Amino acid sequence: MNDGIEEPKRRDHFSAEALEGGWVSWDLKDPTRFNSFIEPLTVRAERPTADGRPCARVRMIPQRQHSNLGDNVHGAVTLALVDIALFAASHQFGALNAGHSVTLDLSTQFVGAGRVGEPLDAVVELVRETGRLIFLRGLVVQGADDSHIVLSFAGTIRKASK
Repeated sequence: MNDGIEEPKRRDHFSAEALEGGWVSWDLKDPTRFNSFIEPLTVRAERPTADGRPCARVRMIPQRQHSNLGDNVHGAVTLALVDIALFAASHQFGALNAGHSVTLDLSTQFVGAGRVGEPLDAVVELVRETGRLIFLRGLVVQGADDSHIVLSFAGTIRKASK
């Protein structure tokens, strides 16, 4: 079945500059796309889960333009971070090249308000990978030792055709 979902080359569309602390940039080269609203983004591999599954952390720094009238991070910004983080993390895991793969589902539970001006991290773990699907879950966190939980999530990516 040709569903029109084909994988572009990552280097053609995304930055991948090595940064301090093991971080790598994850920004679209085209600033007219949606992602630019929450960029700059960074990603790094984290310690695997206790049972050996890979984890990654995707970070943004929310600013005033990302806030709601309560001076917290707007929920839509947090949801956008999670959706993009599914792909950035999957690439870190070697499960996916960025691009035309698609989010099949994304379930979220808001737990607390995101704070403007401090790193907002989506910590993503790989649950399972099949030939066409990637199952992921995680938390959006802030603060020392990830002590402030903003949101929990689970999502599925459908990989692009080769």
